[in-house]
Amino acid sequence: MLMSDIKRVVEQVSRDKGIDRKILIQALEEALRSAARKRYGAKIDIEANFNDETGEIEIFQFKEVVETIEEPDLQITLKEGRKLDPECEVGDSLGTKMDAATFGRIAAQSAKQVIIQKLKDAERDAVYSNYIDRKGEIINGIVQRFDRGDIVVNLGATEAVLPVREQVPRESYRRGDRIRALILDVLYESRGPQIVLSRTHPDFLVMLFKTEVPEIAEGIVDIKGCAREPGSRAKIAVSSTESDIDPVGACVGMKGSRVQNVVQELRGEKIDIIPWHVDAAKYVCNALAPAEIARVIIDEEGRSMEVIVPDDFLSVAIGKRGQNVRLASRLTGWHLDVNSESQYNQTMQNGYDSLSQIEGLEPKMVDLLFEKGFHSAEEVANADSEDLMQIKTIDEAKANELIQHARAAVEMLKVKAAAAKQKEKAKAQADDKAVEGSDNAEIVDNATDTAQDAAPESSDAT
Repeated sequence: MLMSDIKRVVEQVSRDKGIDRKILIQALEEALRSAARKRYGAKIDIEANFNDETGEIEIFQFKEVVETIEEPDLQITLKEGRKLDPECEVGDSLGTKMDAATFGRIAAQSAKQVIIQKLKDAERDAVYSNYIDRKGEIINGIVQRFDRGDIVVNLGATEAVLPVREQVPRESYRRGDRIRALILDVLYESRGPQIVLSRTHPDFLVMLFKTEVPEIAEGIVDIKGCAREPGSRAKIAVSSTESDIDPVGACVGMKGSRVQNVVQELRGEKIDIIPWHVDAAKYVCNALAPAEIARVIIDEEGRSMEVIVPDDFLSVAIGKRGQNVRLASRLTGWHLDVNSESQYNQTMQNGYDSLSQIEGLEPKMVDLLFEKGFHSAEEVANADSEDLMQIKTIDEAKANELIQHARAAVEMLKVKAAAAKQKEKAKAQADDKAVEGSDNAEIVDNATDTAQDAAPESSDAT
């Protein structure tokens, strides 16, 4: 086993792979110890040390000087020891240099396997330590190959993987294309590439804006939130720490140059830049732009809002396939229920009518309950007596009685609704039968006409 070039190889591998030189030397020493044990047995006491001056790894076998040998692999007689060291005594440990060339082919293969495994472990450790602190950064790479839909990206010193789930729909790449992506995760135990990339994560959009907008990098403009449907549309909320800086204008740039650079990188994904507001209702109104908002009803406990918009803006607020309201909900963190003014007014009218159905409830009390936020008989039925007692004219006994009457009214309304539904169903079935009967009559008429047309022909033939 020629070791004369070991120093040069160690330095080259250390430089190319980015692995510490000491780790490589330790791997070689361990490999040669393994090879020696493979050749001479596992019991032998050996040491391997790298000689920096000669550039080779020296291997020494140590044996204890004894009077009577019991373990030949670990012991040597005093007489034999005196041949190596005339001054040795019983109990001393003597080391003899071993020739690596005597290890044999099997031992050499074993050493090779140890070196390969140690190099893999060292390379994995180096990649992990170099990239673990770079999570959340944007990195550039070149598409190297494809593996079951995943894209393997060459980063220069190592490889990364862009899984199918982290790829933007309808984006396509070819081998050799340049690609930018977010470092989503760095794995320690991994058979394949350790670095996981993403182009769909909201942070990828955030980092792109940080790259394009100096005010964000300097901390003058803050990104408060981001929501994406990758490849289609995104919303990003921004605010400014300085009153004279327009956060939206800073992100858009002169003639839209800054935002257009981001859009081009995302292959045409539409981006809505909205101003963040400390008031949740105002923030939601901004997030639903360009729709106009008529009123917002907030449920703090359920963290939801009912947003009422003019009838003409209902489709705008909801967006194509509900995209606009869905993104606004993700951005703000509130569950949003969008209704038109006509729907809201009809719901309010139905609720008011249901309050009128409660037994013994005068019109003035109906108006009072409605003003206090009880907009239907069902809300009164589900209320606690303490809630109703907040109204001055209602005591505990009156509240309990009102709740019981409200529950009865709700049950009665359910029965009426079920009866109306059954009536509509029966009417629909009757209409279907009528249509079917008219179709059959038409078939009979057509058959009669056909027979009449055919009769003269038969007469003529006769």
